[in-house]
Amino acid sequence: MAWNFNGKIQLGALLLSLLGWICSCVTTAVPLWKNLNLELNEMENWSMGLWEVCVIQEEGAIVCKTFESFLALPQEFRASRILMLASNGLGFLGLLLSSLASDCFQLQGVSWGLKKWLRFLSGVLVEVAAASTLFPVSWVAYSTVQDFWDEHIPDIVPRWEFGEALFLGWVAGVFLVISGLLLICSAWIAKDEPPSPPNACLLALPTQGPAEMPGHFRSPPKHRNLVI
Repeated sequence: MAWNFNGKIQLGALLLSLLGWICSCVTTAVPLWKNLNLELNEMENWSMGLWEVCVIQEEGAIVCKTFESFLALPQEFRASRILMLASNGLGFLGLLLSSLASDCFQLQGVSWGLKKWLRFLSGVLVEVAAASTLFPVSWVAYSTVQDFWDEHIPDIVPRWEFGEALFLGWVAGVFLVISGLLLICSAWIAKDEPPSPPNACLLALPTQGPAEMPGHFRSPPKHRNLVI
């Protein structure tokens, strides 16, 4: 299948949205938003996520405890739960719409103009999902920096630091942002008519004979002498 420029944009947007959605789901699930290293007890490391807090011991054992109350969480974690779940749902919906609106996926009764608007809508949904991922991750990172440099906390008290999930969330947000822009750009430059033959899988061959095809001329009939 030969892809034109718009088809390549759609394929790149589809792959980036898939990667961004997977990274966003992993960011939501893993308990690695914050890490805490205890100087008094170096055999244990603490990690915190949106759903649970875990203690990682030196011998490799991991003990996790789920948060019992949603209201007992810090404000940034309560908002992050809601926004990350919304990001996962919107990202999946945008990924589904972008797949259905792709030029290589044809549905009977769906016009190319409708597919163009579906592609634009999927781009908007992916952009909203990107914002819903970047905002909570950046908020938690900001609160972590504020607490780390808080002068009212004694220096002997351990401080929380960035977890691996924050960096994964930033990567997911960047993937989703680029994917949404590509989808919107693809819808903007698309036409309401079907793509040109080079973007099709098979080309229809002419059924006319070589003498009836354009560019070919029949030889003029020969004149016969009539005998009277």
